[in-house]
Amino acid sequence: MSASSSGGPLAALSDDLAAAVDTVGRSVVAIHARRRIPASGIVWQPGVIVAAHHTIQRDDDITVTLHDGTTTTATLAGRDPSTDLAVLRLADSSGAPAAAAEGAPRVGQLVLALGRPGTTVTASLGIVSAVGGEWRTWQGGAIDRFIRLDLSVYDGFSGGPLVDAGGRVVGINTSGLARATALTVPASTVARVTGQLLARGHVARGWLGIATQPVRLPPPLQRSLGTEADGGLVVVNVEPESPADGGGLLIGDILIALDDAPVRDPGDVLAALGGDRIGKVVTLRVARGGRAEQVSVTVGERPRARR
Repeated sequence: MSASSSGGPLAALSDDLAAAVDTVGRSVVAIHARRRIPASGIVWQPGVIVAAHHTIQRDDDITVTLHDGTTTTATLAGRDPSTDLAVLRLADSSGAPAAAAEGAPRVGQLVLALGRPGTTVTASLGIVSAVGGEWRTWQGGAIDRFIRLDLSVYDGFSGGPLVDAGGRVVGINTSGLARATALTVPASTVARVTGQLLARGHVARGWLGIATQPVRLPPPLQRSLGTEADGGLVVVNVEPESPADGGGLLIGDILIALDDAPVRDPGDVLAALGGDRIGKVVTLRVARGGRAEQVSVTVGERPRARR
């Protein structure tokens, strides 16, 4: 008689979780790219490792320890600080199987955080405590889904996978996007960012070259502008030779809409400037001197130093 059949549902669940660690653990690696203990990473596709950007503290002389204890070299393919993701290419991927990614988790679902902060895989059990919609990090990175965990993410776990009881990878865990909170970058975001990093080494984002602050529009100004919006963004800085500068945007202009979409928070502008908007013209509706004006700006690519 098997342990699961003799021990009931709890033993069966225990066996499933141990099997999930065995399955995904072969894809979890230790990355030697910083001082102190190694960081964790996951073989996302053959020959490609995804890790947490903040744990990769050098761009060269990177080595990786695989599940069988062998060590191989890796090169940095690219990094995206705004989503705290980095991608490495393995010199020898013969002993590194790729993990299987899965869809969105559910609140209350049992999950495992895996890491390899040494030679052996380590696991932490908990639940998904919250799931929300798309959100933006403090650096402007787009995360497809908010996933908060109720489990311990130990030192060296950042860059390791979040795994369901079936051995499928839900996303990549990181402590680099929020203080004292365990968050997971969902698999859909990891796949999107990884594709861009492999293709060009960075994530292209649109750029206007302005700094803004939220401001309220008093009713008389709303009437003179012909808008029902009670707020906008006042332009407090325009970078010289930036797209906004070339388009004629001025300090003191109040940005009300971008391509007819109202903007009330600087994040609204970031959300509208994906990489697919680079090179395209956007129409900005602004309040200037109490009157409504339209300014056309060709979106540029955000300079690498500004990421």
